[in-house]
Amino acid sequence: MDNAPLVLLLLVGLVVVFGLGVVVLNRRKAGDRVAVESPPAPSIEKPPSVAEPAPLAPTRRFTKAAGIFTGAFAGVRAREKITADTWDDLEETLLRADVGLTVTTSLLSGVRSRVDKKEVVDPSGLVDALQTDMAAQLSANARELIFDASVKQPNIWLFVGVNGVGKTTTIGKVAFAQKANGRNVLLAAGDTFRAAAGEQLQTWAARVEVPIVRGNEGGDPSAVIFDAVQSAAARGCDLVLADTAGRLQNKTNLMEELKKVRRVAEKDAGTVTEVLLVIDATTGQNGLSQAAQFTEATNVTGVVLTKLDGSAKGGIVFAIETQLGIPVKLVGLGETIADLVVFDPEEYIRELFDSEV
Repeated sequence: MDNAPLVLLLLVGLVVVFGLGVVVLNRRKAGDRVAVESPPAPSIEKPPSVAEPAPLAPTRRFTKAAGIFTGAFAGVRAREKITADTWDDLEETLLRADVGLTVTTSLLSGVRSRVDKKEVVDPSGLVDALQTDMAAQLSANARELIFDASVKQPNIWLFVGVNGVGKTTTIGKVAFAQKANGRNVLLAAGDTFRAAAGEQLQTWAARVEVPIVRGNEGGDPSAVIFDAVQSAAARGCDLVLADTAGRLQNKTNLMEELKKVRRVAEKDAGTVTEVLLVIDATTGQNGLSQAAQFTEATNVTGVVLTKLDGSAKGGIVFAIETQLGIPVKLVGLGETIADLVVFDPEEYIRELFDSEV
C-alpha cells in the first residue's frame, strides 16, 4: 500500500497548524506590549519683562531759597516781552531773597545794558543772562579749607561768630570731617564766656573721639587757645579747631578780645591758616554786618553758612562774596554730622533758576 499521499497530507496539516500558531502568538505579544509615550518636552517660560526703574529725581538741597527765585523767574519767562513790570519783579525777587540792594542794582544794571544793546531781546533770555551773571560772581572764589603742611605746626583754624549761629556744632562737624580725612585734630574750648559752651564742645570731642583743651568758665580765652596749641604740638596733632567768644558783634571789647586771640594763637607753636566766620543764613542782611565787623577784627578767610537748607534768605551768599570778597566755604544743609558740606555755587545757582530740578 502506497503511504505517500497520507504523509503529504500530514505535512500540509503541520504547516497550517504552525502558521496559525505563529499568528496567534504574535497577536498575544502585541496585546501584552505596553505603549510608552515620550515625555512632553519641558516648557520653558519666558521670564516676565521688568520695566526699567525710573531715574531718581535730583535731590534739592536749597528748597527754601529756591522757592523765592524759581516762581518769580518762571513768571518772567512766561511773559511775551520785557516791560517795566519785568524789571520790578526781578528787583523785588532779589531783594526778598536778601541779595542786597547794592548787589541787586549791580546785577540788574548789567543785564539792562545788554537789553539796551539788543543782546537780550526776550524775557527768557533776560533770565538766562541774569543766571550767567550771578554764577560768574560766585565762580571765581577758592573754597578749599586751607591746611598748609609747610608752615609752623599745628595748623590753627579759628571759628568766630555771634552766639546762637551754630558755631560750636560747626566745629564738631568740621572735626568729624577732618578726622575722616586723616588729620590729627584737637579742639580748643575758647568760648569761656558762654555758659555750657565748654560742655557742649566736650560732648562733640567725645563723639568724634578727639582730644580737647578747656579752661575755667569766665577765664582768659587767649590762654585756653595758647595752651591748646602747645598741647597739640606736644601730642603731634596737626590741626587745632578753636572756638571763640561770641557775644554781640557790636561790643568793642569782643572785637578786641578776638584780635588778641589771633595774636596769641601764633605766639609760639602753630600757624593760623583759617579764620571761619559762622553765620546763620536765616539772619539775612544782618549776616553781612557781622561779616564786615568780624573781618576787620580777625581777617576772616571764609564763611560758614548754617541752616542754608531752610533759609529763604540765601541771597546773602552774593552779598558776602561780592561786597566783602569773602568766599562761602561751607554750608549747613541738615542736622546730621555729615550735613556740613563744601559750598557748590554751580549747584546753588542751578537750583535757584531751574524749577524742574
